[in-house]
Amino acid sequence: MLRPAMESDHRAAYPMSEEDRRIQETARRFVDEELIPWEVHAEEHGGRIPEDVRERHHRRAIELGLFAMNMPRELGGGGFTTFQQVLVSEQLGRATNALGWCVHTPPSWAPGVVTPEQLERWIVPTIRGERRECYAITEPEAGSDVDAIRTTARREGDAYVLNGLKWHVTSFNVADYCFVQAKLEGGSHAGEHAMFFVDKDTPGVRLVREPAYSHTFPDTHAVVAFEDVRVPASNRIGEEGDGLTFTYAWFRYERLMIAARCCGAAERLIEEATAFAKERVQFGRPIVEHQAVAHMLADSVTELWAARLMTYRLAGDIDRGVDVKVQHARCSMAKLFASEMANRVADRAVQIFGGRGYMRENVAERFYRELRVERIWEGTSEIQRNIVADQLAKRGVRTLAG
Repeated sequence: MLRPAMESDHRAAYPMSEEDRRIQETARRFVDEELIPWEVHAEEHGGRIPEDVRERHHRRAIELGLFAMNMPRELGGGGFTTFQQVLVSEQLGRATNALGWCVHTPPSWAPGVVTPEQLERWIVPTIRGERRECYAITEPEAGSDVDAIRTTARREGDAYVLNGLKWHVTSFNVADYCFVQAKLEGGSHAGEHAMFFVDKDTPGVRLVREPAYSHTFPDTHAVVAFEDVRVPASNRIGEEGDGLTFTYAWFRYERLMIAARCCGAAERLIEEATAFAKERVQFGRPIVEHQAVAHMLADSVTELWAARLMTYRLAGDIDRGVDVKVQHARCSMAKLFASEMANRVADRAVQIFGGRGYMRENVAERFYRELRVERIWEGTSEIQRNIVADQLAKRGVRTLAG
């Protein structure tokens, strides 16, 4: 846990209200006291921790007001500003093994577009922590190119019939319903996207397999088949053709929170590597006094500061209502820079720890594996660069960079 003097320095790095600081410190204590102590156990047990501990983390996240922090207060959510959500996500990013996922954020775009019936059936129970969703979007032939999906939705009377195969359905094993994205087959909106609520127990929803991944998380990333899945038309979210709009909103949010989590991970790595470098003696002196090690730490903390300032400023701009297309570009910029930064920091931390850094009980080894996916999911680094370059050509450097 940060010592008081360091805490003061951290607060001075960016202006915050007292409420912002309270939320940040609440999240930090939760991570330090509840989550981090269980990292090695999780790593040694396939990402899982004892069920009673998992339930305690879930309840504690709700008690502290962190759960559903992105949802309106009138629906039972935290009603946090975007900046406050970044502060929380940054702290959650300091824990490995996805232990921070006990602080769940349902889709913030949903309350404004779903029907009252959908709100009561799916969204409000999710805000209360009674239900859990997953996204079924990615497919074998459609990753970064979302428009290439082949899953279809065919209207039949008062229902739609869904057919397709989805990959990387994160948290399918702990969810009880899915947001399924499909292309409309037939009708005036043929070829356009639509999104649907689909309960997992709906006939035709079939778990194909749960591949193993580099990280050791409790949530799986399943391959799921939808075979003649019949859902009522009332399960459609918004209008026909609206599906991509919701996906892009989700991407913007997730890209910003990925940037925040990467800042948290980098901070933890720098703290741990610096402490080790001050204690580890080689050739008669602490390795922090060797220039090669000192420069790795200096580069790391410099890049962290830049990424944090970018992420914080973007969150504040979103709260102030910056144009959504500028948001889209800047969320890509933040994810790109912070995820690449965190991967560099993790690589340096492994090097500083030496052989210890290659042991799974070491935080650097776990982050070295876990952070790699941040450059891939919710849009690869290459896709983020395409988005930024496109917006730069259309809007100019002053619009994107100030």
